[in-house]
Amino acid sequence: MLLEHLQTQLAERDALALRRRRRTVHTPCAPHQQVGESDGQAPREVLAFCSNDYLGFANHPDVIEALAEGARRYGAGSGASHLISGHGQPHAALEEELAAFLAPHVPDARALFFCTGYMANLAVLTALGGPSATLFCETLNHASLIDGARLAKAAVVKYPHCDLRVLEEQLAACATPLKLIVTDAVFSMDGNVAPLPELLRLAERHDAWLVVDDAHGFGVVGAQGRGSLAHFGLRSERCIYIGTLGKAAGVSGAFVAAHPTVIEWLVQTARTYIYTTATPPAVAHALRKSLELIGSGEGDRRRHHLQALIAALRASLAAALPGRSWRLAPSKTAIQPLIVGSNADALALAAALQAQDLWVPAIRPPTVPAGTARLRITLSAAHSLDDVDRLVEALVRAACVVGSLG
Repeated sequence: MLLEHLQTQLAERDALALRRRRRTVHTPCAPHQQVGESDGQAPREVLAFCSNDYLGFANHPDVIEALAEGARRYGAGSGASHLISGHGQPHAALEEELAAFLAPHVPDARALFFCTGYMANLAVLTALGGPSATLFCETLNHASLIDGARLAKAAVVKYPHCDLRVLEEQLAACATPLKLIVTDAVFSMDGNVAPLPELLRLAERHDAWLVVDDAHGFGVVGAQGRGSLAHFGLRSERCIYIGTLGKAAGVSGAFVAAHPTVIEWLVQTARTYIYTTATPPAVAHALRKSLELIGSGEGDRRRHHLQALIAALRASLAAALPGRSWRLAPSKTAIQPLIVGSNADALALAAALQAQDLWVPAIRPPTVPAGTARLRITLSAAHSLDDVDRLVEALVRAACVVGSLG
């Protein structure tokens, strides 16, 4: 019965063009990759616009060497959880350096390193979201924040996307002692930025805390890549800042930066921190090099180049696809979604690009709302202007193949 039930459910996904499929990458994370299909076909070279390696550090020689050096010095694994014997000197040093990096915006910050961003988000919301708390959650938050809210024992109130008026009404009506506003900083499927200054003002006005998941902003936006709080010039101990280290930092993991008391509470109570094997120390060692590069002149040059790529893509697509039913979302970040509409059209467009050896993923519900299936174009500082030109030309040819434009 189980297999029959699952086969029926999978067939329903196929009918709705919602089946997800994997592809196998045979080369390092980079714009030009060797990629094989899941059916075992030989890999072929593609130009990829789908990774979150925004600064191109995943294949940076200095980061690679730091990872290798870390493995030579500290071995392949940590051997235990952080609270047993797995907390190595590289973890401790990385946390100190992350705290110092965020200190201009989260005063007196202490940082806590996690294996993944998903685990960090679950930790914050479940550890702080007790019965005396209310979580005010933005409707377009990442799945990890949604799941953290579901697992928390707090009351959960959702507010419409960037709707400050509704959120203020909800905060004013709340009677619980602890209130947390929970939001992505850069929304992962739309690329737009949350109104963090206004959210912080609401937090101050209603004695709430602001939980900011800056997975797609850390390293990319703000002075020296210090993230979305830096982008807006914000500084407040009310901020609980979550940064991901597998995107712009190019490696793996995540961290929470917050007031020391908040961090100590997470160490004592966050199940996704306590009950898991610590990340290999070699990874933390490599991340220290990534952090150094993010804040360096090279980081500045890469962010400047990335902004030039974003501007070129938006200008070229505006000229190439005027008056069409597709629309480029109003994003100023490396995430540039092309809203298509139907699931089938998004898949057909992605397939038409794949036929031209370009890899741009089609994103469909439930990741995005029904009727807003899209191509999620992500740019990296490792791309060139010629890469962007090739993408635009391929999109124009794919439009003719798909033949579904208004």
